[in-house]
Amino acid sequence: AHADTRAGVTGTRFSVWAPNARRGSVVGQFHYWDGRRHPMRLRKESGIWELFIPGAHNGQLYKFELLDANGNLRIKADPYAFEAQMRPETASMICGLPEKVTPSEERQKANQFDAPISIYEVHLGSWRRHTDNNFWLSYRELADQLVPYAKWMGFTHLELLPVNEHPFDGSWGYQPTGLYAPTRRFGTRDDFRYFINAAHAAGLNVILDWVPGHFPSDEFSLAEFDGTHLYEHSDPREGYHQDWNTLIYNYGRREVSNYLVGNALYWMERFGIDALRVDAVASMIYRDYSRKEGEWIPNEFGGRENLEAIEFLRNTNRSIGEQVPGAVSMAEESTDFAGVTRPPETGGLGLWYKWNLGWMHDTLDYMKLDPVYRQYHHDKLTFGMLYNHTENFVLPLSHDEVVHGKKSILDRMPGDAWQKFANLRAYYGWMWAFPGKKLLFMGNEFAQGREWNHDASLDWHLLEGGDNWHHGVQRLVRDLNHTYRHHKALHELDFDAYGFEWLVVDDNERSVLIFVRRDKAGNEIIVASNFTPVPRHDYRFGINQPGRWREILNTDSMHYHGSNTGNGGVVHSDEIESHGRQHSLSLTLPPLATIWLMREGE
Repeated sequence: AHADTRAGVTGTRFSVWAPNARRGSVVGQFHYWDGRRHPMRLRKESGIWELFIPGAHNGQLYKFELLDANGNLRIKADPYAFEAQMRPETASMICGLPEKVTPSEERQKANQFDAPISIYEVHLGSWRRHTDNNFWLSYRELADQLVPYAKWMGFTHLELLPVNEHPFDGSWGYQPTGLYAPTRRFGTRDDFRYFINAAHAAGLNVILDWVPGHFPSDEFSLAEFDGTHLYEHSDPREGYHQDWNTLIYNYGRREVSNYLVGNALYWMERFGIDALRVDAVASMIYRDYSRKEGEWIPNEFGGRENLEAIEFLRNTNRSIGEQVPGAVSMAEESTDFAGVTRPPETGGLGLWYKWNLGWMHDTLDYMKLDPVYRQYHHDKLTFGMLYNHTENFVLPLSHDEVVHGKKSILDRMPGDAWQKFANLRAYYGWMWAFPGKKLLFMGNEFAQGREWNHDASLDWHLLEGGDNWHHGVQRLVRDLNHTYRHHKALHELDFDAYGFEWLVVDDNERSVLIFVRRDKAGNEIIVASNFTPVPRHDYRFGINQPGRWREILNTDSMHYHGSNTGNGGVVHSDEIESHGRQHSLSLTLPPLATIWLMREGE
């Protein structure tokens, strides 16, 4: 629906794609929802029904009444509605197309491969709630509270779980019915633009979780839109998602593909969204995803790849690259499909980044072990570097890891309370130094103890009262972010072999790992982790650059409520051969801790 003027008369122009409908009408507040009042005209060459209604204006509710191919009457929301009613109501709202947003040079640079990227993943409905009635914060309240908090914590990007309109709170937005409409739960479309602008003003880029993989079967939405399977495949072996009880888009249909590609560009061009994180890519690109033999149809070459979905993703990423300077896409892709972040012209999918779910699973499996058993699973921490060069990775500790009985990240750590927090701090120190961009789901930055609940606020009360272990973790994450951003060695060459080198990789008996991160100029930062509760004194290892090294971060510091074991700030190298290198350092490695050292000079 678009505002228009015909022969000097102002009103609204409506259009809807329903090629197999026998009749189409606009129904709405402007005529008491009477489908007889405003029948639409069909353009047969395109299958689009259209009508201009004088006097219809912004803010009024409407739907489309379709007599479908089977003679049934269907009342449908507008797939392209820019605003929608608050659930459980389902009408669309007349609303003009937002103005274009021009990305700044700083925002474009912040997405680049050599930039520090530390993402704070947020579900807007449960980050914080009103304490008196447990109601959500609005977009504008979030702009005033969430944005300055994320900036203070040192994050570079905010990632929002889907804000597209969706009927069921428990889907967290991942079952969308209004891809073009920001959810009314937190305010209007203009309120959402206010939130985005506030984030940009604070120096934060905004990533939107985007769900082009499936949609729910609600009667008012896309399912059997004109009485035929218009947006979805007709055969359930191609068009039905068994895991989620949802329908799968027919990517091979030009109109459907354009609907989705246009949506990606819409969020970026009209709201200033800086990146899209594409949900459940594996479910899109494999025809046999989560299906047994006989439950799926091979492609035209007899293979399991969904060639139409692959071409859709390539086309989407091509369009983003050509039309939205500096914007990027990220894939949640759970298989080893080759070339997710390689250009389409070389056979890749064309995304810029991919979540490293393998790294996440391996490292969490390692960290949950009692330290006495870690020596037998040393490869869980080293394996990631064997394939690190294959994609441009993001290291994700996402919402999926703190729900459905998986426990919180803190609660997965072994030992007593002190050891749980020490393990978590050591893990974060390892993660922030390891090659790849960073992602942390809300609550993990202060070590929330319980699983995430989308119907309640985070446990901010853990940070009330006197200084405690939760404050310590929060201070650590803040320091990790600021230190990571300050030192190019920690982010400039994430995807270049020159940016990483093992110094100690095989000391599984003591569960010690040491590596060096390097920037283009050759500056180095040494990262040493001790994943046992035993302090390692006089631990000697070979180094590349002799001189004076300063401890710039120690997760065992008393500042983070650790035991404060360390190296007194500065250590000097010795001309003593170790690990095949002429010079070496002798360090004290604190228990269950990670330390970072920076070379200060000769």
